[in-house]
Amino acid sequence: MTDQAVDLGGGASASGSQFFGRQRELKSLRADIERAGLDTIAGRKAPRARVLLIAGRPGSGRTALAGELARRLADDYPDGVLRTRLTEPGGQRVPMERAARDMLDSLGIAAPPGADEDELTEMVREALAARRMLLLLDDAGDAEQVDPLLPDNPDCLAVAVSEGPLTGIPDVRPCTLGGMDAKSAIELLGTFTGSVRITVDPQAAESIAEECGGLPAALVLVGGWLAARPRASVADVAKRLRGLPDAGEQPKGARPLARAFRLVYESLPPSAAGMLRLLALAPGGIADAHTASALAGCSVQAAHSTLHDLAALGFLHTAPGRASTAGGVQYEVPGALAPLLRALMEAQDRPAEVQLARARMLERTVRQLQSCRAITEPDGSPARKKLAGLPRALRFPTAPAAAEWLQLRRPALMASARLAVDDGELDTLARRLVAALVRALAAHRGTDAAAPELYGLHQLVLGVAERRGLHREEAAALLNLADLDAQTGRTEDALARYRAALDAGRAANDPYATGRAMESVGGAYQELGDWQRAADWYGRALAQRQARGEQADEARLYGRLGTTHTYAGRYGEALRSWRAAVAGYRRVGDLPSQARALSEVARVQEYAGRPEESLHTCREAVEWARQAGDSRLHAALQLRLADTLDRLGDPTAARLHRATAERLLGEEGSACEIRSTSAKD
Repeated sequence: MTDQAVDLGGGASASGSQFFGRQRELKSLRADIERAGLDTIAGRKAPRARVLLIAGRPGSGRTALAGELARRLADDYPDGVLRTRLTEPGGQRVPMERAARDMLDSLGIAAPPGADEDELTEMVREALAARRMLLLLDDAGDAEQVDPLLPDNPDCLAVAVSEGPLTGIPDVRPCTLGGMDAKSAIELLGTFTGSVRITVDPQAAESIAEECGGLPAALVLVGGWLAARPRASVADVAKRLRGLPDAGEQPKGARPLARAFRLVYESLPPSAAGMLRLLALAPGGIADAHTASALAGCSVQAAHSTLHDLAALGFLHTAPGRASTAGGVQYEVPGALAPLLRALMEAQDRPAEVQLARARMLERTVRQLQSCRAITEPDGSPARKKLAGLPRALRFPTAPAAAEWLQLRRPALMASARLAVDDGELDTLARRLVAALVRALAAHRGTDAAAPELYGLHQLVLGVAERRGLHREEAAALLNLADLDAQTGRTEDALARYRAALDAGRAANDPYATGRAMESVGGAYQELGDWQRAADWYGRALAQRQARGEQADEARLYGRLGTTHTYAGRYGEALRSWRAAVAGYRRVGDLPSQARALSEVARVQEYAGRPEESLHTCREAVEWARQAGDSRLHAALQLRLADTLDRLGDPTAARLHRATAERLLGEEGSACEIRSTSAKD
């Protein structure tokens, strides 16, 4: 087969560098931008971005037309083009929360994990309010998917691509696409066949354009078939197309594409045809050689070659910007062909074979993710030793190459996790996949940067755990979600999840989850300023730790109780708790924590109006910090001691201690994190 890259976009050439036809539509769309809207006619300033609608069947070139329009308008929108797809290749609507997150990610704006769609779409609108951008909303199902994303900014323009009208959005006139005109269709076909084959039989070329209904997707398939067979005549293809029967159940407008698809599909070798059908399972419609290899049960090299050939025939797009040094080229299954592939798979492949292919794909993805994480471990670690035992095709040469692969494949990996959980029949693999993805994201991006993805993954784990009655995993997922809720200020939501995690931990008879949940419930109440309930829950968690003899956790919980009592102004109880914490840290030999706890004792003594005792305790804390060898802590406590001496009227001694702190730290850093002067701090 030829070495042509194929773009199924309507009116685009095989190389994607030219655009054929649709000049009338482009002119109409440009005129619609300049047309006065209803608000302008009424003498009002337009309150929102203008919406242009390109309506047409899948395969009509509607996305390519939108892309060409955006290219021609680029100079008018200096802040760029913001693209998002609102329907997945399988036909499912993209949740608004996910679409908004993708847009914010493209804008370089961090979205809080767990935020709902209202908050996220508002963030999108706010971000666009100060920009002059063109929004390209591809494959919109209805107005409900478009309206929340429209900014209150008439300097922005939204180009929506849809199969039908967007009823509900005012002042929108659709530009409806049919087939391309004959001249443009023949020009598109000629990019595959060359001009000579068209010139030899122009009537046959016109016949092909007619049989394809002028649909670019159908013309690209037929053109790819001709390009792969230089000796085949254009007339022969026209005859073959005319001889193919229509599938009676298909709408009339869909039949030309179905016929072209059938012509090219039936010419494939059995192995390539089988791989193509199974690509209907590719998560998010995105596949690389590893995905195809696992689905078809062949080598990675064979899959790479077959994908290349399928792309040359027009069955796949070479995904723009989706190639990496570690992962190779990625391909997209065109949305117009996805339903045809799925129908073929359901008709020709046994369910057991499909399930086995899906399981192989998930297992391969798990191993890739494990390799992706292992490359970040130190040389000689167990993970690196295990990595060395993997096949070369699954190993990454460097950590940056693994990070690049993870970033590139992130949409497909997230889609794979969602599909695995939704399937419900491969829950063990789904759980392994989610766990491997969580570890890889945390290793390469850090838990803070990856928090939005981690939130979604923990929700998936929760769904599987609830479905399977896995109380231990349910408790872990709830705790993780609650922690993220708490970090983003949704304390009430976090509290509800911590309580649910406590119930799940008790059902699993898991003392760790139970104790962790009780402590976290106390933390949530503390954040809400309910000191009594916070102290009560800390006390419950403390009793459990004491019963289990967990001395380090016991000391830490005494400290949390001391903090709560301090905030509540119960200084006597706070002193008892902090002294118990000091004793606990002394028993486990944790000198830095012992010094910190002593500094808190000094703080409470100061709040309670006992400055001499506070000074004595602070000096003791400084001595323990010195013995611990923690220079930053030692310096911080020297500053605390200096503040206390100042308040006691000894500025000379205070200056000496500040000088000591400066000597310990030099000119770098700060040790002010535990200084205070008032109970109100």
